[in-house]
Order: sequence, then structure tokens, then C-alpha cells
Amino acid sequence: MGVKNRLVLKMSGEALASTASDQTIDAATVDRLCREIAETREELDLELAIVVGGGNIWRGATGEMAGMDRSTSDAMGMLGTVINALALQDALESHNQPTRVLSAIRMTEVAEPYIRRRAMRHLEKKRVVIFAAGMGNPYFTTDTAAALRAAEIEASMLLKGTHGGVDGIYSADPKVDPWAERYDHVTFRDVVTKDLRAMDLTAITFCSDNELPIRVFDLMAPNNLRTALSGGSVGTLVS
Repeated sequence: MGVKNRLVLKMSGEALASTASDQTIDAATVDRLCREIAETREELDLELAIVVGGGNIWRGATGEMAGMDRSTSDAMGMLGTVINALALQDALESHNQPTRVLSAIRMTEVAEPYIRRRAMRHLEKKRVVIFAAGMGNPYFTTDTAAALRAAEIEASMLLKGTHGGVDGIYSADPKVDPWAERYDHVTFRDVVTKDLRAMDLTAITFCSDNELPIRVFDLMAPNNLRTALSGGSVGTLVS
């Protein structure tokens, strides 16, 4: 069991972009999410860490498919997550929420280096911690980075916020199959054997091995983020 009220929120980079324009980072969207995070963290006295992806800027797999070296392409994606982390930090602090960005790739002019004990100390002081640059290694997704960081800081749950309008884990793709069934709860074994594609398989296996529950929910739906952070029943629980 992790530390009660210590959570890790995994956000996709695409969640920060606007659906109404071609902006990579939409200020109004980021502000709405960060206001909800700041208010809920204070109300519930949470210790909260965030892992943000970089898909709104660059995806390592995109470069690889175009013939780019995978390690180089993944490094570009990790740098994209730092940009997103700084945007989140700025918005959170505009709502009076002290925030620290810890990067797995050293860039001390803009972020602190990731040190486990330092991260935990920030959380104890009620600062939101944003983990940037994934794991600092190519070939690993930010889902896996979120799982690893959650285990390292002894979080009690990993919250996986989706952005595509899918409010949990389904038996099939609900955008293709109108008869797809949404699950309220599934086991880690179900996710693997039924190929439910809730998260990266490496992340799922890691969470299973470390008995770290995951809640998958629609990050963009009104009040969903607050409900998830407060421990409410939203989306799908994987345990």
C-alpha cells in the first residue's frame, strides 16, 4: 500500500492542446485543468505528482516511422514533455499552487534534476511535483514513466486521464463498436488477456507486479478530474 492521499496523475500531452485551433498548447485548456487541480489538491490536502506526455509536440514513434533513429526521436519527445511540464507549472502557480518540475534529463536552468527523496520532500511540503522527460531513456512511454514514478514515491494510486472522449476501459473500441461494454472494474490479468489497451503493456505489468491500482477516466469531462482526485467512482478501476 502506498501513502494515503499521495497520487500520481498521468496526463497526455494532447490534453493540453485545443480542439478548436492548431495551437500546440491551449492556454485556456491548461488554465481550466490546473485550476481544478489546485483547488482539489488544497481542499483534500493531497500530495500530488503529475506525469505529462509530449504527444501534442512530438511522438517518438512518429519519427521512427518516418525513418528517424528511434533513440533520437524519443529524445525529442522527452524534451516535448518538459515544455508541457513548464506550461503546467506556470498555470498551477498562477492559481497559488507551489509547483516543482523534476526532469529525468538534466537541464538545471529550467527544472530540478529528478531525485527521489527530493520529490518526496516536495510532496510532503504540499508542492505539486511534475515529472518531466519520461524516464530519461528511449523506448519507454510516459505511461511506463508514470508507473515507475508512482512506485518510487509510494503513491497509493495512478490516475490515467484520457483525452479522446473515452470514459474508461471498454470491451472494444467504443468509437467503432456501438455495443462495446464499459467496465467499472477489471483486473490486471483481464487487461492483458483480453488486450483491453488501457495503457502501455509494460506499465500495466509493472503496476500489477507492484500492486499499484490504476483508475482510467476521461480527463476532459466536467468534474471528472475532481472526482478522480477525491477517490470517487469514475471511469474504470484496474487492480
